[in-house]
Amino acid sequence: MGIQIDVVVGYPINDEVERVLGLAEAVGEPVTVTFMWEGGGEAERAVLVPAATLALWEHWAPTAYPASGAEEENRAVAEEPELAHPAEFGAFTLFRRRVGGRTAVAREGVVVAELLDPDEAHWLQEKARNVRQGFMDPKQKAAFEEFLARQASRDDQ
Repeated sequence: MGIQIDVVVGYPINDEVERVLGLAEAVGEPVTVTFMWEGGGEAERAVLVPAATLALWEHWAPTAYPASGAEEENRAVAEEPELAHPAEFGAFTLFRRRVGGRTAVAREGVVVAELLDPDEAHWLQEKARNVRQGFMDPKQKAAFEEFLARQASRDDQ
């Protein structure tokens, strides 16, 4: 994934989270983040994807990220989603979505990035790249057809 930056964040220390969010926004590339929970809980990994990059991936990806079988087993738990109050970290506010597991990151009321599961981020990037590589916009397609028309046939060579 573009620039791979691993950052360990001592959650919920505002300065560290704000610094990581600012870093992702500045580089314009996905940043892999590991959240270390207070009290020694299990670490949580996520990929912080700038909003423009995510929009591009979702534009080119042909379908939505498929739900895994493990999520279906936990569907009974998911039916009663936990309350997701916004968490503020300096200039940034995190909005955890009740469905899908994503977290939107906003600054001054504008979503600037989203936290995604690393598998979902990788899947989206790969699907988007594969579709985009097979696409030619109309001007490019016309120019290519014109180029091919000017080429001598194999018989003439």
